[in-house]
Amino acid sequence: LPGTPRGLWGALTAVSPQDWEQRQEEDTLLIERILLLVRNVLHVPPDPTEEQQGVDGDASVHDRVLWALHISGMDDLLKFLASAQVEQQWALHVLEIISLMFRDQSPEELAALGQGTAGAEHGQDTRELETLRQRELAEKRTRALQRTSRHSRFGGSYVLQGVKSIGDRDVVFHKGLHNLKSYTHDLGKEPRRLPRRRQAA
Repeated sequence: LPGTPRGLWGALTAVSPQDWEQRQEEDTLLIERILLLVRNVLHVPPDPTEEQQGVDGDASVHDRVLWALHISGMDDLLKFLASAQVEQQWALHVLEIISLMFRDQSPEELAALGQGTAGAEHGQDTRELETLRQRELAEKRTRALQRTSRHSRFGGSYVLQGVKSIGDRDVVFHKGLHNLKSYTHDLGKEPRRLPRRRQAA
């Protein structure tokens, strides 16, 4: 942070290259105190009277503190502490600091931040795709309703008891029931053609 004593900031920036086994107890205490200081600074609630006096669109005190943290490189250090395997002892402090950083923000604002015109175009594309999808689903529904009204050409299969097929089994009849009266074993077979010379005159 601007105005932080050089020794304090030097001890904190020495966290990343410094091996955790070689770290002294004083360094550990100093790092914890600095993290608690950052957490306490971010924990200060906004003053509504001071916020109202500012111009619309002007950065709030909380935003200016966050900008100072970014300029000083503290956000990179917090990312290192959060992702390093050997620095797990600071995980709760870092998590609390990050939650306080996003205290006044809603997830929707954060997601839409920085997208600008690309975000608006993406939203319009999403809406167009959704309307096309709804139209396609409606067409599928109408096609399905039309399909159910059609008559099935499949008449079913029936077993004719008492009429034996080849072997000892009953005949399986695949035509409609109205064709049952004209059933013969020759049904569906092509008639045998006689040569002309054998045909009757």
